[in-house]
This record gives sequence, structure tokens and C-alpha cells, in this order.
Amino acid sequence: MNTNFSLEKDITKKKKKRKRGVFVLPNLLTTASLFCGFYSIIASMKGDFLLAAVSILIATVLDGLDGRIARITNTMSKFGAEYDSLSDVIAFGVAPALLAYMWALFSYGKTGWLAAFLFVVCGALRLARFNVQIGLIESKVFNGLPIPAAATVVASALLFFDYLGGRGTFDEPIVLISVVFLSLLMVSNVKYYSFKDLNFFSRKPFLSFVLIVVIFVIIVWEPQVMIFTFSVGYSLSGPVWLLYRVWSTRTELMAKVKKLRPAKG
Repeated sequence: MNTNFSLEKDITKKKKKRKRGVFVLPNLLTTASLFCGFYSIIASMKGDFLLAAVSILIATVLDGLDGRIARITNTMSKFGAEYDSLSDVIAFGVAPALLAYMWALFSYGKTGWLAAFLFVVCGALRLARFNVQIGLIESKVFNGLPIPAAATVVASALLFFDYLGGRGTFDEPIVLISVVFLSLLMVSNVKYYSFKDLNFFSRKPFLSFVLIVVIFVIIVWEPQVMIFTFSVGYSLSGPVWLLYRVWSTRTELMAKVKKLRPAKG
């Protein structure tokens, strides 16, 4: 009996030791995303805005991969989720805010750095709200603009600026307005499609595969233009979807009211 008890005790200890470890691959990708965000900050401070923007876009790709790989390999953990959120604050909050400030908001003085701070704090609030709402809202939608999407708009805007031949800083108020608008979208209740129901490992219609290839070719053809177009389009899709639903509800309500009205004469 004592031998069996000691064996069970050893097995329990081994299980506890296993639980204390971390999964390497997804957390390594999260670390790589964090590194890209930090490198973007260094590049922005040096005035190399193009490199800073590209680093943010690479971080976005890595951030998308770590979660998917964790789900595919069944290596999801509470530690990984918390680490991912902390990494996102740096890579998609501080990095794009500093890039926007150094590139286009510096000339606005206090208003400029406050707009950059608003982006950071709204991004952090967006992540905190997302963490506490897991399982409470439908997984097919995001509640508010995801912080990587907001960061992608900022980074792709600089790429588009470079594509048009722009160099150095860009002191137009459109950037200030856009940063504030993106910040408010992150903490809003506007719904965005999450793409989480897309399963690339299941059988799909042949035309779906053709469409993916066409989109890939279009992006490679003019990456600066298309990445900017897709990122801005996604950020606007939430408000457009909301307006469409409000209009549809209003139209249906008006139709019901007309049916209830008694006919004249």
C-alpha cells in the first residue's frame, strides 16, 4: 500500500511539473512579434519610418500565427494568452502610436502626443475588455476594432505614403483625425468579423481556393496599395455594417407600421 501511494504521489508531482512549463512554439512566435514591435520603436526614434512600419506588419503576421498554431496543436494556455496581450500592447499599441507621432503628429505639440497616447490607452483597454469577454460574446465577431488591425492601418498608411513618393514627415491633419478615430473604434461596441470560423484545413469549394490565389496575386502586385486598401476597408467595415443593420431595422419597422395603418376610405 505504501509503495502504491508513493507511486501515485510521484505521478502527481510529475503532472504538476508539466503544468508549470510553457509551450515553446506559440510563445516563441509571440516573442518574435514583441521583438518586431520593439524594433519598430527603435526605428521610429531613429527616423527610419519605413522600417518601423514594415516591422509592425511583420508583427501582425506573427501575432496571427501564434494563436492559430496554439489552437491547431492544442497548446493553448492561460500564460500564453496573458503573454500575448502584453506583447500586443507594445507591438500594436506603443509602436504604431510612436510611429504616428514621430511621422505625422510631432508638429501638433501637446495635441499630437495626446492623440498618440489615446491610441495606446484605447488599445490597452480593448485588450483588457477582450480578455474578460472571452466566452461571453459570439466568437465570429470582435467587439470593437482589434488592436492589430488599427496598428496595420497606421503602418500601411506610411507604406502608401512612401509608394506615392513621400519622404520624411507628413504634417497633414488627416493622420491626427485618423488616429483618434481608430482609437475610438477600438473601445467602441461596433462589431467586426473575426475570421475565426474559417478553417483552411477542411475541404472548400474549388472557387474558394481560386479566390484566395487571386487575392494573393493582387497583394503581391501592389503590396503597398493593397495592404493599405484592405486595412482601411476592414476598419471601416464595422461602422458600415452597423449603419446597414440600423437601416435594415428601420426599413423593416416602417414596413410593419404601414401594414398596421388602416386603409383610407
